[in-house]
Amino acid sequence: MPDDHARAPGALLMLARALRRRCPHCGAGGLFTGWFRARTRCPGCGLTLLRGDEGYAVGTYLFNLVVSELLLMALLAGVVIGTWPEPPWDGLARWSVVLMVVAPILLYPFARLLFLAADLAFRPARPEELGRPTG
Repeated sequence: MPDDHARAPGALLMLARALRRRCPHCGAGGLFTGWFRARTRCPGCGLTLLRGDEGYAVGTYLFNLVVSELLLMALLAGVVIGTWPEPPWDGLARWSVVLMVVAPILLYPFARLLFLAADLAFRPARPEELGRPTG
């Protein structure tokens, strides 16, 4: 029986696939049936998209929050540096609240797949996780 770990893609390729909303393992699309609703398995390779126990989804949410906050900090730093010595503090405060509500919603499918790609980089898919593809 061939070793499934030998065919596992590299971490950068998996991250690039995740950013395109594709399966990090095989590159197949169609992982989501809606913005927040993902299939149980990849339609291409059959990879279980929620690996591990029921707490796996919490990791996805935490990853989404961290990515959103890092984006906010980068934008805030850019605006403060770009408008120094008089940054628009009131506008920054208002837009920060808006961004922290909107960013996790917009970034959810990407964050979910990026978390999956990071997890696959550390724990490659086992044969039992690569079930029959769903169509």
